[in-house]
Amino acid sequence: MQALIQAAALAPTMVSGSIPSPSWSGFDIPLPWGSLRIHAYALCILAGIVVGLWLTSVRWAKRGAPEGSVWDIVIWAIPFGIIGGRLYHVVSSPDAYFGPGFDGTGDLSLIPQIQRGGLGIWGAVVLGAVGAWIGCRRSGVKLSAFVDAAAPGLLLAQALGRWGNYFNQELFGGPTTLPWGLQIDANNPNFPAGLPADTLFHPTFLYESLWNVAGVLILLALDRRFNFRRSRLFWLYAMYYTLGRVWIEAMRIDDAEQISIFGITTRLNVWTSIFVFVAALIAFLLLGLKGRPEPDTVYLPGREPEEAPVAGAAVEDDEEVRDPDTVVSDSDSRGNLPGNQSGSRHASDPTEETAAAPAGSKPGLDATASGTSGSTATGPASEAGAGK
Repeated sequence: MQALIQAAALAPTMVSGSIPSPSWSGFDIPLPWGSLRIHAYALCILAGIVVGLWLTSVRWAKRGAPEGSVWDIVIWAIPFGIIGGRLYHVVSSPDAYFGPGFDGTGDLSLIPQIQRGGLGIWGAVVLGAVGAWIGCRRSGVKLSAFVDAAAPGLLLAQALGRWGNYFNQELFGGPTTLPWGLQIDANNPNFPAGLPADTLFHPTFLYESLWNVAGVLILLALDRRFNFRRSRLFWLYAMYYTLGRVWIEAMRIDDAEQISIFGITTRLNVWTSIFVFVAALIAFLLLGLKGRPEPDTVYLPGREPEEAPVAGAAVEDDEEVRDPDTVVSDSDSRGNLPGNQSGSRHASDPTEETAAAPAGSKPGLDATASGTSGSTATGPASEAGAGK
């Protein structure tokens, strides 16, 4: 019911088209020694990491990567990325930490307080890649294969994480009269001085979030069509993101380091985006000249998994060792039968029954009829039986 009341209260504002400022930026968890503040900014970053990891793990598994290796990699990449992102933000917006013109009037204790906002994507990508490289080496997989699998997930994580700027009411654009203008509390420290309290601003957080979501769909479609390898999808991600970041960054009015190059003075992030775009384009084209890797595998050379032994291989080996000519002669087998007194008698030797048999009689049949045992007829009779 309370949620419905709040929605009704916001309805007139939403109908007018403007985006209302957030009514909260986090919540407190009571503890025995005080309370723990959970910031909405941190929740947005965490949600982005979770969703980005999900998409990356799905794509990584389809590439034939070893099970569980994605976690072995991100356990290095995420902490490195957060540290790198914070360091880049401090360098690109140093006034709050070192004072204007590095006059020493800033507050250095603010540097580790990332819950206040301020993570530069380029520092996060660079140091995050270093952490990913360490994890890939330990897992025996190629960094180039991993960043190709992670590129869409990285862009999706940025799309969700950017909403943290909304809850912190920061990094918005200049004043606008567009119907989707963003409201900022007039008593917020980030509200520009000298402007009327009802001024609306460009919601650059929303522009970038929508740009990134569209980029995720584009990268997935292109990768399905062309099946990129050798980190080419990652460089395509870098080109797409910087292309949008140039015009979005140029709309912001927050304090940032200004750099002059070729007589043009603009924000450091604008120049960084331009240089990264050019570098990514060159890398993408050069890697395309090499063609697909042979063999197309995610494993580092010499780290491929051993093939399991084929079932029945031992049986085949045993069969090959056996002598195929195992037939024992009929006469030798008979000569070894118990009670046989003939020994090694040859077929041409006359037997006692043959010598004693009357002329014209069949020795074998007469011996059988008379019940005589202990010998076997051989010679012509045996040869006739063998021919049947």
